[in-house]
Amino acid sequence: MFFSYARSALYSLTLGLLTLVGCTTTEVRTTAYTPLTVEDAAIAENRLLDVGIVQFNAGLNQEDELEEDDLVFPELRRAESRYIAVTLADAVQSSQGWGAVRVVPSERTNIDVTVTGKIVQSDGETLTVDVTVVDSRGQVWFTRQYTEQASHYAYDRKHPTEGDAFQGIYNRISNDMLIYRQGLSDQYIAELRTISEIKFAQSFSPRAFERYLVQDQNGLYRLTALPADNDPMLIRVRQIRERDYLFVDTLQGYYDTFVKTMETPYQEWRAMSYEEVKEMRELKRKARNNTIMGVAAIVGGIAAAGAGGGAARQAGNVAVAGGGYLVKSGFDRRAEAKMHIEALQELGDSMEAEVEPRIVELEDRTVTLSGSVENQYQQWRELLKEIYEVETGGISDI
Repeated sequence: MFFSYARSALYSLTLGLLTLVGCTTTEVRTTAYTPLTVEDAAIAENRLLDVGIVQFNAGLNQEDELEEDDLVFPELRRAESRYIAVTLADAVQSSQGWGAVRVVPSERTNIDVTVTGKIVQSDGETLTVDVTVVDSRGQVWFTRQYTEQASHYAYDRKHPTEGDAFQGIYNRISNDMLIYRQGLSDQYIAELRTISEIKFAQSFSPRAFERYLVQDQNGLYRLTALPADNDPMLIRVRQIRERDYLFVDTLQGYYDTFVKTMETPYQEWRAMSYEEVKEMRELKRKARNNTIMGVAAIVGGIAAAGAGGGAARQAGNVAVAGGGYLVKSGFDRRAEAKMHIEALQELGDSMEAEVEPRIVELEDRTVTLSGSVENQYQQWRELLKEIYEVETGGISDI
């Protein structure tokens, strides 16, 4: 009687535990993704807005909180932060709905529309990013999270697909930006372009241009006056701005070269990571199920062994032994999963040497990019300010 009750309780316990872990993951087996929306008519020049896409935040600030099996390798994430920005810039430019679309090293660049983002998850199978789009007035267009799973065929060498494995994400971001811009009036767009220019001028000569632009309590900028087109200081600022554009355009060559250099090892990493993630998830599922079944068998076996009858005790001992084997099997599979994680770590480490920054050749000089791109750009802006002060005789802010 007791043995029958124990067996019934064991069955109920096992069924309940398996229900908790019986979730499955849907595997994407189609190559279809969100198509890119392309502007169907030529846009008037006065409606074109320049776009700056800041290289993405690598999402490493929560590194201390990451679990052991989170596939986050700092050197790889830093490379991805540039790769994602460049790939997004390509999609936005291809929509034919904007002026110049540039990857920029920081938000300090005063541009009409700025896109910032953060990598939330990237493991070859799933890409999740947080994206914010804001204009030069300070108005946030939107802040959204985009996520997508790579297709089962994305890394199939026998049947290669066109575009990035997560091209749908880049197309969706571009489409959302285009929809928002299409709803803006001509007047608003004209103001954004002017605000961008005045903000740039203020960064070089605050006092000379402070009366043209004010910021309200909500952080939004508003034009209060306009400088004359023949204002000597404005003319100098425009010349400086053109030099800044030339430098940023030079950086585009750097970003493009960087992405091309990392293309092959990165795609190899993502393809291998995709398989590793799937296999690791399956191993963890089996390990979890084996562990739970083993614990349930041990509990049931102990209960049966205490039933009193010889047959019941023998069955209970067998159950305990079998349960112990299942628990051990579960731990062995977890160890195997850890080996896959270590393999991914080695891939990330080896990739770091293959995506090192390069030397950028400028028209009038050679600049060694020994530091980060952000530091290089900051040094460039400081040099531009020196040039501006020399041209204005250092009296612009007196």
